Amino acid sequence: MTLRLLLGDQLNAQHSWFARPDDRVTYLMMEMRQETDYVVHHIQKVVAFFAAMRAFAAARQAEGHRFLYLSLDNPENLHTLETNLERVLQGGDFSRFEYQLPDEYRLDQQLAMICEGLEIPSQAVDSEHFLTHRMELAEMFTGKKTYLMETFYRNMRKKHHVMVDAAEAPWGGKWNFDAENRNRYDGAVPVPAPKGPARQVADLVKMIREAGIRTLGTVDESSFVWPVTREESLAMLEEFVHERLPWFGTYQDAMSEAHWALFHARLSFPLNVKLLHPMEVVNRAIEHWESNQEKIGLAQLEGFVRQIVGWREYMRGVYWAKMPSYSQENALNHQRVLPGWFWTGETNMNCLRHSIGQSLEFAYAHHIQRLMVTGNFALLAGIHPDEVDAWYLGIYIDAIEWVEMPNTRGMSQYADGGLVGSKPYVSSANYMDKMSDYCRGCSYDKKKRHGADACPFNSLYWHFYHRHADRLQKNPRIGFAYKTLGSMSATELGLTLGQAEQYLQDIESL
Repeated sequence: MTLRLLLGDQLNAQHSWFARPDDRVTYLMMEMRQETDYVVHHIQKVVAFFAAMRAFAAARQAEGHRFLYLSLDNPENLHTLETNLERVLQGGDFSRFEYQLPDEYRLDQQLAMICEGLEIPSQAVDSEHFLTHRMELAEMFTGKKTYLMETFYRNMRKKHHVMVDAAEAPWGGKWNFDAENRNRYDGAVPVPAPKGPARQVADLVKMIREAGIRTLGTVDESSFVWPVTREESLAMLEEFVHERLPWFGTYQDAMSEAHWALFHARLSFPLNVKLLHPMEVVNRAIEHWESNQEKIGLAQLEGFVRQIVGWREYMRGVYWAKMPSYSQENALNHQRVLPGWFWTGETNMNCLRHSIGQSLEFAYAHHIQRLMVTGNFALLAGIHPDEVDAWYLGIYIDAIEWVEMPNTRGMSQYADGGLVGSKPYVSSANYMDKMSDYCRGCSYDKKKRHGADACPFNSLYWHFYHRHADRLQKNPRIGFAYKTLGSMSATELGLTLGQAEQYLQDIESL
């Protein structure tokens, strides 16, 4: 008899393991405190994982596969991989152990260590999900100081023949339409109301709370909005291509107080737990575009494809190329603790109040809210990357370390010194006002650098570049910032830097 382990993000019904039922194989799935407690997770994230795992196990059992499922409240559950596996293996007639390669380094190491101590043969197999192998990006950029995403993206398009012609030239004559996809949402196009499965999750919430698991955020127990089955995920994919893809690219960077989802697909959770395969998502979007080219511009499609074929695979490649040292990167030596209001949303800065409040309510914020609002502030304020990592990993429903850490520590916080991002992604209030309606209802004045009601982003922006001048002023992509700093009068610079210092000292009161 073979025991096969399935982790909570390995819900791939198309995996070759499930080609046909086999009475000689038992699948093991577990809801463990080991996984709920390593950071403080959003309640919706814990609910989504458990609901998806349970639905997956039930569906495979209905197909004839043998499952051993240890729920959180099962008295037989010892809540760590080692102890549960030891008990299960000792209690059954198992002569072989198999598992799918984990996507997180810590679990990869843990399972490798466990297998070294087993007295039966063991084997790790591929999860059959990603479009690249673990070290493919590292091999592509051997000897390079930076990993250029655009190079990787073009190679991926050619390799998988995505949006290219027979000569491997890109559709529309361009690889990247990003310059066309940076519009503020102006209300001209109606935003479709987000649709979800409206699942009842009260029993799961009750179990989680009775177990004493620390969580953050809120949950609607009677109408859970996230897909946790393959059928629900496919329905959300259809909703996206029909209702949101026509405007996805145009407004993918926009932020709005009135619309938490805008034109985003909200497919990152089902993708990251493998309910959906990346190529089926991409192919469905391409298929719909091909039938509706008169209504949907190529820039809309390319912007979406780039997120999946390019950025998602790129982030995984960076993770495996640089772990475990990547988790210790802090190139700017930032040391400040994350303000307490990151956990409550109770701040006078409207952009942060809304973005954090939305995250607490839905366990979701789109990439620009993460990069240019919460991440921007954390970088300007000099928050330690460990603090930022833990917050992002906990609060977002789609956050698994392989995708969260390179986005946070690399792209958002510049902690890798420029491996992922060619410059720090920071901005003053000007960007916030350009891409959102946040400044309109804010207590702070977007135009002021200093003074009682000056927007903190303005003074912190210049303070950031001033304190990191030795490292950053030779970067050709940000030379304009140092030209402006150099042109400031001594009085103006002093007032601006002084305002930033005051805000950093009173950071909990912002």
